[in-house]
Amino acid sequence: MTDVLREVIDEDLDAIEIGAAILGTGGGGNPYIGKLRCREELKKGRKIPIIPLSELPDDAFVVSLGGIGAPVVGVEKIEDGQECLRALHALEKELNVKVDALISAEIGGANSMEPMLTAAQAGLPVVDGDGMGRAFPEMQMCTWSIYGHREAPGAMADEKGNIVVIRETPNDIWLERIARSVVVAMGAAAGLATQPMRGDFVKRAAVPNTITQALNLGRAVLNAHATNADPVQTVINQERGKLLMTAKITDLQRHLKGGFAVGHINLDGFGKFNGETGRIDLQNEFLVFWYNGNVKVCTPDLIVVLDSDTGLPITTEMLRYGQRVAVLGLPAHPLMRSPEALKVVGPAAFGYSDITFNPMEDKL
Repeated sequence: MTDVLREVIDEDLDAIEIGAAILGTGGGGNPYIGKLRCREELKKGRKIPIIPLSELPDDAFVVSLGGIGAPVVGVEKIEDGQECLRALHALEKELNVKVDALISAEIGGANSMEPMLTAAQAGLPVVDGDGMGRAFPEMQMCTWSIYGHREAPGAMADEKGNIVVIRETPNDIWLERIARSVVVAMGAAAGLATQPMRGDFVKRAAVPNTITQALNLGRAVLNAHATNADPVQTVINQERGKLLMTAKITDLQRHLKGGFAVGHINLDGFGKFNGETGRIDLQNEFLVFWYNGNVKVCTPDLIVVLDSDTGLPITTEMLRYGQRVAVLGLPAHPLMRSPEALKVVGPAAFGYSDITFNPMEDKL
């Protein structure tokens, strides 16, 4: 276990990649390319310093940033790796401020790597925390927005050199809508930086220690491989999770809609789940898991799909017919389960008005 994380070094990146992809619940994009870019920055002698939340100055200017778009696009459309840096600089220019630290909008998936990559490029530290404790498809689903911060103005940049600044919106839902339209025009992948937050607010609103969490989770999986332990059970033990099903993917429906990857997967159980059926609905991330037609786990709790043999995460864009998977449920952080949060990240926020969120611990 890592004590207080002060710096991310090359040896940490593989573990963070695995842990972040697990916490991404299928979304956030595959962190692999971001990991390689971070590694290249470290080879140049640059650093990725980490600030624990408790040590963040109250008056620090902290910017939340990450990629925005559809994860499936990242498989074929490779960005140049400086989108978030250009978005950060555009935001600083727009507001005439100097940012003191960066934080991830979501620890899940590729957006675990984006702040670390940008930190190395810009010479800034990264706060050990994030705005979701997982991944979600829309920016108003960050704890920043849920607990009172307005994210506009925001700056976006793509690999072609386009930069768009959204100066003012009535609320963060409108910022999400406008940014989503812009990212579609940019080819469904861009970097996004939003209005700086004060350090004292970040300390109240951030899901804490999630870089450390991803690092420890990934290390546990790698250690399970090295010692021939069960990697799936290792993830369950590390994150206080539950095995929901071991199954084969028998149908996969996935398409781009409004800048999101949407669809579902159907599952036929094997092993002790032989004869059982499952289904997972997705909108970039896995949202609802049905078992024999009944809802067992739903957002904001985490639905995780792992390779049943290796325990490695399978992100939305890497799903394939015939894959043999283990489906896990992991509990969301309390900040994502509050009444305020459930209005924004509960099942009704995704159109499931007939589903009531109950913590997975109460149903399994």
